[in-house]
Amino acid sequence: MGGRTHYIVQEKPAGLAHAVLMAKDFLGRDDFVMYLGDNLLSQGVREAIERFNKSRPDALIFLKEVEDPRRFGVACLDTGGNVTRLIEKPQEPPSNLALVGVYIFSNRIFNAIDRIKPSPRGELEITDAIQELLNMGHHVESQVLTGWWLDTGKKDDLLKANTIVLDEYTKHSIRGNVDALSDIEGRVTIAEGTNVINCKIRGPVRVGRDSTLENAFIGPFTSISDGVSVRNSGIEHSVILNNSVIDGIERLEDSLLGRNTRVVKNLNCPNALRLSISDDSVVEV
Repeated sequence: MGGRTHYIVQEKPAGLAHAVLMAKDFLGRDDFVMYLGDNLLSQGVREAIERFNKSRPDALIFLKEVEDPRRFGVACLDTGGNVTRLIEKPQEPPSNLALVGVYIFSNRIFNAIDRIKPSPRGELEITDAIQELLNMGHHVESQVLTGWWLDTGKKDDLLKANTIVLDEYTKHSIRGNVDALSDIEGRVTIAEGTNVINCKIRGPVRVGRDSTLENAFIGPFTSISDGVSVRNSGIEHSVILNNSVIDGIERLEDSLLGRNTRVVKNLNCPNALRLSISDDSVVEV
């Protein structure tokens, strides 16, 4: 698409508003989107950006109705949908509208951040900065999400996100090599360079490039990344990252495997495993 990526390192974990300050020189006077990487929105942000450009508030924040707003920053709105107050993790929430980790800002947010102090946990909170915009008399709009919002910061949340994304976006596309002994059912994507030998795959499933699946069952809602080897094993409802090896595991389910991991059968392997392991780990069972 012709885009370029710039990385700006936050010098210390001093809060989200501090992270915004780290980008001040790069952003200059431009408007910008702040999108926390562990958030997924079903509807994207294009329409919200168009609305921001048309109405020109100093912030547009995304909100979602939640069952337990005490776990989140919470917004109060007036009858026009304008934000009147923000509260971080209130014990007695004034509304059930939680802040989603996606924001659109004008450059006035920098002035607001300059005026706030670190929270009790020693961080410059983005919620406090948005509240300071309100205190300064600036306009903050909101957009209440009607579709799904997923925060993928934990294993179960990531697996839920994987399930929804596979269910909504997976198409049947076989670009790898599948032998005559294999059985492919449903919406399965297999990328170039991948070899499938004597396997049963039941979608929705995505398999990346240059992987090898042999004598394996790959069940629904499984994402397998590039360069993965799966032999003599069964996998379902799991995410397997790059260059991992799974060998001799009868059933691996509800699992998250980091990059360059190895899960192999040793002696008395249980019938079913549920794992969450980080990069470069080795598990023998």
